[in-house]
Amino acid sequence: MWTADEIARLCYEHYGSKLPKQGKPEPNREWTLLAAVVKIQPTADQACDHSDGRVQVTKEVVSMGTGTKCIGQSKMRKSGDILNDSHAEVIARRSFQRYLLHQLHLAAALKEDSIFLPGSQRGLWKLKPDLLFVFFSSHTPCGDASIIPMLEFEDQPCCPVSRDWASNPSVETSDNLEAPEDKRKCEDPESPVTKKMRLEPRTPGGTAHRQSFGSQERGPNPPDVSSSNLTAEELASVTGMTPSGAQVVDVYRTGAKCVPGEAGDSGQPGAAYHRVGLLRVKPGRGDRTRSMSCSDKLARWNILGCQGALLMHFLEEPIYLSAVVIGKCPYSQEAMQRALIRRCQNVSALPEGFGVQEVKIQQSDLLFEQSRRAVQTRKADSPGRLVPCGAAISWSAVPEQPLDVTANGFPQGTTKKGIGRLQARSRISKVELFRSFQKLLSSISEDKWPDSLRKWQQRPAKSFFIQQWGSQGVAGHSYEEAAACLRHRVSCSPCRCPPAIHGQFACFLSGKISQIGTGWVAIHSMP
Repeated sequence: MWTADEIARLCYEHYGSKLPKQGKPEPNREWTLLAAVVKIQPTADQACDHSDGRVQVTKEVVSMGTGTKCIGQSKMRKSGDILNDSHAEVIARRSFQRYLLHQLHLAAALKEDSIFLPGSQRGLWKLKPDLLFVFFSSHTPCGDASIIPMLEFEDQPCCPVSRDWASNPSVETSDNLEAPEDKRKCEDPESPVTKKMRLEPRTPGGTAHRQSFGSQERGPNPPDVSSSNLTAEELASVTGMTPSGAQVVDVYRTGAKCVPGEAGDSGQPGAAYHRVGLLRVKPGRGDRTRSMSCSDKLARWNILGCQGALLMHFLEEPIYLSAVVIGKCPYSQEAMQRALIRRCQNVSALPEGFGVQEVKIQQSDLLFEQSRRAVQTRKADSPGRLVPCGAAISWSAVPEQPLDVTANGFPQGTTKKGIGRLQARSRISKVELFRSFQKLLSSISEDKWPDSLRKWQQRPAKSFFIQQWGSQGVAGHSYEEAAACLRHRVSCSPCRCPPAIHGQFACFLSGKISQIGTGWVAIHSMP
């Protein structure tokens, strides 16, 4: 049907041909990350199917994002006109929501080329049969999925642990560890000192064998490796031995920090440095961020869907990813399975249609040409420091203005004086996605609105915006019921969060939910 290398190659070609030079890394000085959503659909002429039974499919990139940055909490705005998180995975998902909004416009206009068909209830739509979406990322998601076992025969890329930081992980690392450049080398799995890129043998088809340590006899685990209810196999993926007998002596580090209010990393040297399965926030330089790690966000999407609450008003079922493909980079199938699926498997009592998905996870052998490792190889002995690209690019398969290039959360080139104006909004910002939702509503006669929206017919848009973005949500809406179910399973103390950004973050770990803020349902309405 498709292979991981086919998905990666398609995304790399799309990046080269469809994305502009503006916003891409400066040659031999900058690097970036890439993510995309690919639509997979059987060909109309099934007579073209292979004789071996494989189904012929068409593959199309419908959204793409690049980026490595996120803003600090002091720069977040309650107006929703800034991008808080510009990591590639998040940009790609927002761009995907923009694509879905356009497809709903086509469906409402009864256009046959829409991906949606009328559902069984008034005003609701469903995906066409046999259509699925694959998520691609050029690197493992930051956070839990990037805590990868390192074997004894591999070169160790990590610098010595600062005991001051280990005893006080809440302190910003830029003040207590080595210089920022050295810190990046320690925490980035694609550091030039990282020599061994693969942790598992590969099959001829290009996918990685899943590591399994369940049959190995193990001694006691080092203390404080995990505060989650992980299986013995999962613990062994960090501290045990491989089936071949190779000792796991360390882990690739993630820069994402444990959320305040939860147990932190132990900071112990070697394999016990990180606790696995925990919620994490993306690191900041001085100004702390409130953006959850991409591992946590992908885990959330794997339960609630990628569409968000606004679009869920028009859908019979959530839109889930069928597969996740990772480009060539340090990788562990066990870590990916744990971060995206297994730590959430105890979540239950969700509304009909919602659930933890057994998403297919594969890795490609193809390296992204503008990844840190690829650029470092080309750079060789050239002078100057290699830095992450400060810009982010969004692309959606929509007819009008598909591209969006941003920096620091605003369209590139925005001045301080221009902030707050219409021209200073990214097309995938919360407020602009809400404006697109309003346009969709205005294109549909009110008697054809779904029941969950009919109660808002006489209310002003601002009221609807506040209710959807605030802590109340829409009573009876299935997405809100699913979110409420998750909120009720909170087992850790919520972090204190400024009112301007309340309700923006929630994630899952080991079948439990943790929350930052007081009105978590906000995230699904204004992605």
